[in-house]
Amino acid sequence: MKNNRITDHPVLGKIEPRNVISFTFDGKIYKGYEGDTIASALLANGIRKLRVHEETGHPRGIYCNIGHCFECRVTVNDESGIRACMTPIQADMIVESGKMEPDPLKSEDGATDLPRTYADFEKTYKRMEKEGDPHV
Repeated sequence: MKNNRITDHPVLGKIEPRNVISFTFDGKIYKGYEGDTIASALLANGIRKLRVHEETGHPRGIYCNIGHCFECRVTVNDESGIRACMTPIQADMIVESGKMEPDPLKSEDGATDLPRTYADFEKTYKRMEKEGDPHV
């Protein structure tokens, strides 16, 4: 296992050894520690690219690492849109990346896209209020 890990921290001390488990990422077997998230296990193995951007195809990786940004979405055991930073690895888990995942804020028809900023939200819902939409 490639080891890009801190094993002896200057403040926390020596990290206790944990059970090693295997998982698959894009068809290749990697090892990680029990309790690792998919993101931390991949990073420890030198993997930084988790997917590609929906519109541009540019590589995406770990960004916030707390589940807010959705940049780390991968496919796990054929279930797409799983956040790698929030999901613990499991033995024999199959993780895939590189697929064009749908933008979580865009609808397929474009008519029901969610606003990306507060200004967009305000503009959309003020327009709906003026049009008499009872659900605003």
